[in-house]
Amino acid sequence: MAIEGFQYKEFAEEMAKQAKELVPPEFNDQQKNYIVQTIENFTRMAGEALYNDTSIKLSAEQAILISQIIAEWSFHKSIDLIHSRILPEHWDSIMQKIAFTIFEVGKQALIRNIPQDQMLQAIEHHVNKAYIAGLEALEKKKLISHEVKEFAAKQSNIDDMAKKVQEEEAAQAAAQSAAQAGGPQGGQTVQPQPPAAAQNAKPVPAAGKSAKLLSVALLLKLLSQDKVVTILNKFSPEDTQAITQYMQTPDLESQIDPELTCQCLNEMREYLPKKPKLTEANIVKHMQRILDTTGRDKIEQLIKYERPFVKRFISSVYDDEYYHIPLRVAGVIAQYVQDSI
Repeated sequence: MAIEGFQYKEFAEEMAKQAKELVPPEFNDQQKNYIVQTIENFTRMAGEALYNDTSIKLSAEQAILISQIIAEWSFHKSIDLIHSRILPEHWDSIMQKIAFTIFEVGKQALIRNIPQDQMLQAIEHHVNKAYIAGLEALEKKKLISHEVKEFAAKQSNIDDMAKKVQEEEAAQAAAQSAAQAGGPQGGQTVQPQPPAAAQNAKPVPAAGKSAKLLSVALLLKLLSQDKVVTILNKFSPEDTQAITQYMQTPDLESQIDPELTCQCLNEMREYLPKKPKLTEANIVKHMQRILDTTGRDKIEQLIKYERPFVKRFISSVYDDEYYHIPLRVAGVIAQYVQDSI
């Protein structure tokens, strides 16, 4: 069923129109057109995919959120590529990876009801990761030099804009302070407010299922953001919300019972699946389980820009065969496909 109220074509046109007004004035017409056209194309394609996806139920607001994030990151990263000294014919390969990454991470975060601030953090992490991976791929193919790759990796229009905004806000605050010249009126004392996370933090439980979720939260605080999102995707929306609230509890480590936490983690370890031995037969079975639950069109879209041997490896799985590549490489491909669908 289509998403009621989501006019993705009109939205893409509006994003392109807004971008046209924000493009750096020093860019030439070709560079300006690339930014605007890229934003419109990626936003429209993402919107159309969400609009026609009957496997999920998103509201118009959620679909707009994902489309807008793609538009904003497309704006920033296309500017980075223009500044990067990389030839224009190589820009699309990187921008496509970034747009696809945002689409998948954002969609899964909404499906799992992950809080928006954590979703945005995860998207930023994966965008930067995809950008660097794209640069490394160009260097590996000898399409750019190591020096150009390093220079391109340092470009960050979003950080430059944030820094500019902070400088403007600081200057404005300084001007207001100078105008007031006296601080709070009437000798009132301004009381510091606790952080938002502390205000909304959920009380730390003592036992039961809540204790297990608390233990998971403690463990996730030690992991990178991309791993956190991957693990939270395995939980129900209710448990995901509880875990993220526990993760925001200030000084969580000092408020728990270490013995109880160790007991919970040990109990959960007993139920974790054992990692199968890395063999050709096991990899084929693993891939077939993934492919059986995913449409072939989606798989082909996922690997559309991958290297030929990756495509041959996946095609062979459909025929219940193993395309002979190193087992470790095959394992990495299988994990990539699993994490990307």
